[in-house]
Amino acid sequence: MEPLKHLEKYNTKNSLWIYILSLLRKERIHAWRFQSLIEKVFGFKPGKITAYRVLYRLEAEGFVKSKMDKRRRNYSITKKGEKELILAKDFYKEILKKLE
Repeated sequence: MEPLKHLEKYNTKNSLWIYILSLLRKERIHAWRFQSLIEKVFGFKPGKITAYRVLYRLEAEGFVKSKMDKRRRNYSITKKGEKELILAKDFYKEILKKLE
């Protein structure tokens, strides 16, 4: 795989949690909407099952929480998730600064 393709994959599909937390900062979201929202907002399409796996892991680790609304489970970001997203953004900013 070419270096840029590897970088793109690692920073998109392999780091899906960043995009999920970013979307949850704006609104509560039902799990099935993540795939289309990520494609619309960020320009890549993760696998359907992948988003569910990441959500379950994020919830188990306390970065997101879910609540049943009618017959749907909607997700929202927790304070812990907000802090982790800030740390991720700071990480990328620092890397970009060093690449200048």
